[in-house]
Amino acid sequence: MLYDIIKSSSFARLMENHVREMLIYLFENDQNFGILCKIEAVTFDPILPKEIADEFRAMTLFFLAGYTFESARIDHDVLIFEAGFGQENIGSFVSVPLISIVQVIIDDTPAFVNLALPHEKVMPVNSEKNEGVQNSMSAFLTNPENQKFLNKKQ
Repeated sequence: MLYDIIKSSSFARLMENHVREMLIYLFENDQNFGILCKIEAVTFDPILPKEIADEFRAMTLFFLAGYTFESARIDHDVLIFEAGFGQENIGSFVSVPLISIVQVIIDDTPAFVNLALPHEKVMPVNSEKNEGVQNSMSAFLTNPENQKFLNKKQ
């Protein structure tokens, strides 16, 4: 029963709206926060050097404070902020689709948890990571149990 709910597109919209409202509330109240998100959906502009991009895990935590917090905004269904990466503090605009935010964390405590499994939205893919995505998809497709997740309309 729960699985049917969390995979529905209407539940995904509900979660996306909820995280949008929560982020707006945090911005209006000048509250720093962290987001745990699915890195496969995150894009960087300019693209980060490979040695930095390779350090990200499938679920990555970004903490928005200081200039990163001040630069943050919501544009349509995407959270955008500027952050520095690596020892050289390489600046990049980070774009995170709201639906890919799994948790919003305040003072080390999850204040929002997104259980949605959106299957209808196509997540943008960072071109630097295409090889990893292809390898991941190959691994996914080799398991016969995963056939139920594929769109039969193709």
